[in-house]
Amino acid sequence: MRVALLPVGFVAVCACAEAQDRQFAEQVEAMAEELAPEVERAVGLDFRYPANVAVRTREDVYDYLRHKMEAEFPPEELERLSTAYRLFRMIPEDLDLNQLILDLYTEQVVGFYDPQSDTLYVVTGAESLELRLIVGHELVHALQAQYVPLDSILTSRGDNDRRTAAQAVFEGQGVIASLHAMMPDGDLAAVPEFWTQMRETIRQQESSMPVLGSAPLVLRETLIFPYLGGADFVRWFNERYPGSVPFGERLPESTEQVMHTDRYASGDRPTMLEFATDQEILYEDGLGEFEMRVLMTELLGDEDDAAAAVIDWGGDRYAVFPVDSEHGLVWWSVWDSATAADRFLRTFEPAWRRGLLSDRTFNVERTQLDGMPAVRLIDGPRGWSPSDATTRVTIAPPPA
Repeated sequence: MRVALLPVGFVAVCACAEAQDRQFAEQVEAMAEELAPEVERAVGLDFRYPANVAVRTREDVYDYLRHKMEAEFPPEELERLSTAYRLFRMIPEDLDLNQLILDLYTEQVVGFYDPQSDTLYVVTGAESLELRLIVGHELVHALQAQYVPLDSILTSRGDNDRRTAAQAVFEGQGVIASLHAMMPDGDLAAVPEFWTQMRETIRQQESSMPVLGSAPLVLRETLIFPYLGGADFVRWFNERYPGSVPFGERLPESTEQVMHTDRYASGDRPTMLEFATDQEILYEDGLGEFEMRVLMTELLGDEDDAAAAVIDWGGDRYAVFPVDSEHGLVWWSVWDSATAADRFLRTFEPAWRRGLLSDRTFNVERTQLDGMPAVRLIDGPRGWSPSDATTRVTIAPPPA
C-alpha cells in the first residue's frame, strides 16, 4: 500500500508546488504592472513596452549565473584577472575567484534583470515587502535597457573603472527610483538620516551573510559600492540636473566622478593610459580611484588614510607580464598635481614594502608622463628587471 501511494502523494505535492509557483508568478506580474507607473515617474522616462516578468528558483538562478559567467569571463580570462588581484595582494593565493563570485551572487541575488532575454526575474519565496523592493528595483533596469545598451556597457572590457562608474549609476538609480516607487509621497532625498541608517543597515547585513562576510575586502566593497555610492551620486544628480537622466551622454566616466560630484560637474575626465610595448602582456586594466582606495585600505588598515592617499587621482593602468613560471606587475598612475603624486608615493611605498614577499623585489619611483606627475611600480620575482621599453606607457585619446 505504501509503495502504491507514494506516487500519488508525490503528484499531489508537485501539483501543490506548481500551484504555489503559478500564484507567486501572478503576484509578481501584478506587482510589476502596479509599480511600473511609479517607476516611470521616479526615473523620468516612459516604458516603450511592458517589461517581461518571470519567476525562477534559486537553483535556476545559480545555473543562469554560472553560464553567464562562463560566457562573459571564460576560465582562462578569469584566471588572468585573479593573477592581477593576487599581485596587488587584494585576494589570497589559493582563492577560487570563479566559485566565490558564484557563491556570493547565489547568496545575494533575489531578483535580477537579464538584458539578453529582456526579462525581469524574481527568485521564488521572496517576502512581500522584500518583493516590492526587488520588483521596483529591477523594473528600473528594464526601463533603462529600453533607452541604453545596458548589456554592452556593463560587459565592456579593458576599463574596469569606467564600467564600475556606469554600474554605480544604474544600480544607484535603481535604489532611488524603487524607493520612490514604493513611497511616492515621501521625499527620501530630504531625509539624510534615512540614508545614514540605510548605509549602516547594509553594512550590518554582512555579518548575517557568511559568504559575503568572509570574502576579501575588494569583493565586498565592489558589491556594495554601486548601490551606496551610486545612490548618493544619483540623489545629487537629480537635484543638480532636474528633468534629466544620469546616463547616455551624462554617464560618468570614472569612479572619481561618482565619488566626487564636483569633478563630474567640472568635466574632469580621467587620463587614459595604454602600454606601448611589444612584450607579451598576460592581462591589463586600470584600478581607478575606488579600487585604489580599497587597495590602500588593505595596505594601511585605515579607510580615511586610504581615501586621503588617492585624492587627485588622474588615471592609472597596470599590466601583468609572464616571467618564466611567475608574474611581474607594472603599474602606472598619473595625478592632477605634483603634491598629489608625492603624497601617494610617500604613503604607498612603505606600505607596499611591509607586505613584500622574500622571493620578490620592487621599485616605486616618482616620474613624469607627458608633463603629468606620475608614479610607477615595478614588482616581480627577484632577478626580473624589465627595460624601459617593456614598462613604457603613453597617454591615449579618451573614448568617444
